[in-house]
Amino acid sequence: MLSKFQFLKISATFFAPTPPKRSSFHQIVTFRAKLGSLMGSASYTTSSKLLFRQLFEKESSTYTYLLADVSHPDKPALLVDPVDKTVDRDVSLVKELGLKLIYAINTHVHADHVTGTGLLKSKAPGVKSIISKASQAKADLFVEPGDKICFGDLFLEVRATPGHTQGCVTYVTGDGPDQPQPRMAFTGDALLIRGCGRTDFQGGSSDQLYDSVHSQASTVGEEMQYNARLTKDKETFKNIMANLNLSYPKMIDMAVPANMVCGLQDVEAKVAS
Repeated sequence: MLSKFQFLKISATFFAPTPPKRSSFHQIVTFRAKLGSLMGSASYTTSSKLLFRQLFEKESSTYTYLLADVSHPDKPALLVDPVDKTVDRDVSLVKELGLKLIYAINTHVHADHVTGTGLLKSKAPGVKSIISKASQAKADLFVEPGDKICFGDLFLEVRATPGHTQGCVTYVTGDGPDQPQPRMAFTGDALLIRGCGRTDFQGGSSDQLYDSVHSQASTVGEEMQYNARLTKDKETFKNIMANLNLSYPKMIDMAVPANMVCGLQDVEAKVAS
């Protein structure tokens, strides 16, 4: 089974143990919603502006990311792809670090876990949920390609990367002299280390996924060179994806309906019990 790993530097590996190759364009660290063995001790970092924490939920092997502008007086923060089972941990960490959580954002409508955005909104007043407009899911705020999600003086750029699901987006840290370097890209399940997300449900399309990844070629140089699937031509790639013969996702029937409503369906069930 592929390691759903979201912690690869696309042109140079952020915390990886081996020296990476540099892209001719610029450095970008890529984070996918599932991480694997390269994680090592790379669970957190803090620059003069950006605080970053990588958090793990073992049942679904999902990684959640906490980012904050610690140079801003309010220390505004956001969570990328939170999971319902680890919301208490996330809220506690935010408090311990003295941060103000303002956004809980999803890269797409997940099929392998229930999002924590609904629970976060109930436990951290003022938090707004964010997801792409193309996902057709519910949230407080909807984003489209080219939008910016600002937290303090930092921001994430929104890039459309459909294919794993119809509404997948990638969030990329800002470019500019006042933004942290190297840049980071949170790709959801669109791109995995030496692999990619499946495309056989939720409006997935191997044709779209191929184009999504190849359109980011300047920032995903390592995967473009070594990824056994994505180094193929499009027709070969589509044939590979059509013949993966993967099992039906065990959480999909519960996770997708809940995630289409910001995880609130699951929240209501827990409250009722």
